[in-house]
Amino acid sequence: MSKTHLTEQKFSDFALHPKVVEALEKKGFHNCTPIQALALPLTLAGRDVAGQAQTGTGKTMAFLTSTFHYLLSHPAIADRKVNQPRALIMAPTRELAVQIHADAEPLAEATGLKLGLAYGGDGYDKQLKVLESGVDILIGTTGRLIDYAKQNHINLGAIQVVVLDEADRMYDSGLY
Repeated sequence: MSKTHLTEQKFSDFALHPKVVEALEKKGFHNCTPIQALALPLTLAGRDVAGQAQTGTGKTMAFLTSTFHYLLSHPAIADRKVNQPRALIMAPTRELAVQIHADAEPLAEATGLKLGLAYGGDGYDKQLKVLESGVDILIGTTGRLIDYAKQNHINLGAIQVVVLDEADRMYDSGLY
């Protein structure tokens, strides 16, 4: 491992969807961090992964890479409705949800997958309008996501990928 904390493993070494590799390389991501090099072989094989690493080590890009690859490689269910996202990424705080969304935007732009963002305390109707137009990947805080689901604004029947970012913090706050 070098001083940059990158491994010799390249994203292009994995059997990733070409649009995902292209988006990563366009952002300057060529080599994996250790958490990415360990997690990607498992997630790309369809395995569930629980990972722990310090802030700034690439965990978010690891799960975003896997999520985008999976959705591009596996079609949505045939009768999927507009209010049915295909992936759900849950975060314990609005700041983290917003950061995940920002990190996902270059991948969404390159792949054509649509993002939605849902968090409490701000923009309920604005967020709902985006969801009503249809999203592939819904990123949000637990409270707002539960609210939208209870009110039938979103239907989780077509979910293919679930990510719980900082699951320990969500558990500590009472989400079981």
